[in-house]
Amino acid sequence: MNDIRVVVADDQAAVREALAAMLDLMPGIAVVGAAGDGVEAVALVREHRPDVLLTDLRMPNLDGAGATERVLADAPDTAVVLLTTFDDEESILRGLQAGARGYLTKNAGRAEIAAAITAAAAGQSVLDPQVQQRLLASATGGSGAGRAPSPPAVTPADLTPRETEVLRLIADGLANRDIAARLFVSESTVKTHINNLFAKAQLRDRAHAVRFAFDSGIAASGQGD
Repeated sequence: MNDIRVVVADDQAAVREALAAMLDLMPGIAVVGAAGDGVEAVALVREHRPDVLLTDLRMPNLDGAGATERVLADAPDTAVVLLTTFDDEESILRGLQAGARGYLTKNAGRAEIAAAITAAAAGQSVLDPQVQQRLLASATGGSGAGRAPSPPAVTPADLTPRETEVLRLIADGLANRDIAARLFVSESTVKTHINNLFAKAQLRDRAHAVRFAFDSGIAASGQGD
């Protein structure tokens, strides 16, 4: 199998170089570029078309969320994993709303980082346990500054059984291709279900959908209707 090709971005040279050196030693991973800010990260992704961009969130010139948006617009096959010291709700939501597939804090060990890169390259979402707890606290009414507004009231009954199942799989962290494989349907069919349920519940993005899934009990219920 080919190595997973990675671009690393961090404005601190020591952190950037350490990450690149560490990942290059991991089997199945090859670092193809290292950037000092978001602008350079976008340029390196455009040049190398890596499988994964591993990037800090707070960087000069263009931060990680902005770089994520530009990368996904220009190279949608590149997955983005954020690796940052920030685990507050506002930062988490900014990163996920930009389209990041993974969000880790810098407390993560090298095995966790490598596992997140591997999962992201395979189309799976990965959240640091601390990040997951923050999102769950928000979804269940926990406190937190910068909370995203709750979605409009929509009952699960307003969704079809298949839309409900797709929403639950989104909340489980599955990408569209994985949902399609789980349900034995095409990826275009999954996108149609997602468009329909997003329209019904007036959801902005997948992070918003995850919160709605927990608010409505869909993610915890294990039921498909």
